[in-house]
Amino acid sequence: MNDQKILQLLGLATRARMTITGEEMSVNEVRSGNAKLVILAEDASDNTSKKLHDKCKTYNVEIRVFGTRFELGHAIGKEERVVVAVTDSGFAKKLTSLFDEKTRG
Repeated sequence: MNDQKILQLLGLATRARMTITGEEMSVNEVRSGNAKLVILAEDASDNTSKKLHDKCKTYNVEIRVFGTRFELGHAIGKEERVVVAVTDSGFAKKLTSLFDEKTRG
């Protein structure tokens, strides 16, 4: 149930033009301070995962691992996507609370 809410909110954020997709563009958003939350697919390569975790830690941006590349892509209405960066603090805050709810139980 919560997974569905997360994917729907991600779709809504995308329609509001508050997301950036793709590894390099997401890294650039993190570097420039525009990214508030980075969502990484569970099936991302080890190299991509390490790169994004390191960048997010350095620039103090929250990162969450969630869903497959197909689920993330479908949620935002595109082909498969491994990385989605949320650039709006409101969407990022709500998504983070949904992720926390999911891990709690």
